[in-house]
Amino acid sequence: MPNHRAAALDFLNAQEHVALERLTQLCSIPSVSTDPDHAADMLKAADWIADQFKYIGLDHIQVFPTQRHPIVFGQYCADSIDAPTVLIYGHYDVQPAAPLELWHSDPFTPEIREDRLYARGASDMKGQVVAAIQAVEAVLKTNPLPVNIKFIIEGEEEIGSPSMPQFLREQKQILSSDVCLNPDAGMVSPTTPTISYGLRGLAYFELYVYGPDHDLHSGMFGGVVHNPAHALAELIAGMHDDQQRITLPGFYDSVRTLTPDEHHEFSRLPVSRESYLRQTGAPELWGESDFLPQERVGVRPTLDVNGMISGFTGAGSKTIIPSQAMAKISMRLVPDQQPAEVAQQLRQYLEERAPKTIRWELKDMQGAPASIADRNHPAAQALAKAMEQVWNVPPIYKREGGSIPVVGAMQDILGVESVLTGFGLPDDNIHSPNEKLHLPTWYSGMKALVHFFYNLVEA
Repeated sequence: MPNHRAAALDFLNAQEHVALERLTQLCSIPSVSTDPDHAADMLKAADWIADQFKYIGLDHIQVFPTQRHPIVFGQYCADSIDAPTVLIYGHYDVQPAAPLELWHSDPFTPEIREDRLYARGASDMKGQVVAAIQAVEAVLKTNPLPVNIKFIIEGEEEIGSPSMPQFLREQKQILSSDVCLNPDAGMVSPTTPTISYGLRGLAYFELYVYGPDHDLHSGMFGGVVHNPAHALAELIAGMHDDQQRITLPGFYDSVRTLTPDEHHEFSRLPVSRESYLRQTGAPELWGESDFLPQERVGVRPTLDVNGMISGFTGAGSKTIIPSQAMAKISMRLVPDQQPAEVAQQLRQYLEERAPKTIRWELKDMQGAPASIADRNHPAAQALAKAMEQVWNVPPIYKREGGSIPVVGAMQDILGVESVLTGFGLPDDNIHSPNEKLHLPTWYSGMKALVHFFYNLVEA
């Protein structure tokens, strides 16, 4: 089998130009799941994925319709009855590209500058999807392994994967597998391979504050009517105390205490105050001073305002008291916190703190609990060995600050553990203008995936 492994790696190296061409094609499709105007682009991206599955030799390819965007499935069935089954997860949808004026090139016209590809979705996660396709193709077209491979690529991850739970329940039989390989995470640095074993959960809300029944002249009514924009800002400001702790009633009651071993592990991560400042451009860090920055990101819950809208925001001036204000609020949750629980805590906070001079409405948008994976799973060990074979150093294990709702759903519905990795970097600007992918790291990641399949079979 060593010769077969070498043949697959040689095939992969010879196909680097094909990988780049595929990624360029996929990133050229503006598959923005949250925008109804891109519905046709979502279908186009799903069909593109299905075409690639057919080309690399998968069978039983299906594009499943949902109430929103399609889910693409394909599989390779090994001859051996005892072959392990790997389910590979990915998503083809991307975040909106706005604000467009901050991009240095068209977000949907991929452009290579130095050794990076710039495009929306290049890192999150079209690059990771293409890497998995390339690795599987290299294995199948050289000497097919005794391993069953299934792909499930959705188009709603960026909006919380609302169709996935029902799909997983309805298609539980065809999705049966021993492990899920999920490359929707990333690496700490180009020289530090990384396996993620934890994800924070997510709760998302829209908070509306209403005042007068129409916009008012600020000269005639300022001082007698509570400005909804002011009231909203006051409510938001009160959601943290002067120690940067969240003030919602009972918010920390379910939060697990960090163990000394976990603290030691986080302290070993190759990140620092300076690296966070360099990546963000912020003048100084903020947050709970009792925890390391990497702990605040990985194991502590957070509450953030993602956007605020109120009043007149056009050019020039317009002296009004707006009739309403709105904020989009997200919370990142940690193990044992539940979206419904924090939603009730937020409602209780508003009931206790909102003044009688305004009315408020809270819309619960989406949510998913946090998840923790088994670091000792055979697939995790196979991946760790694969990464060391490529980077010549063992991987580090970390807990991600982001959320991937489908991981918990797969664990609950399919009963399958997920192994999380990925080949994006912290400065890839995912969800931001000028998203990019470091191509040398990406190519190395493909090699690691080939090693992973061989290691899994040989274990």
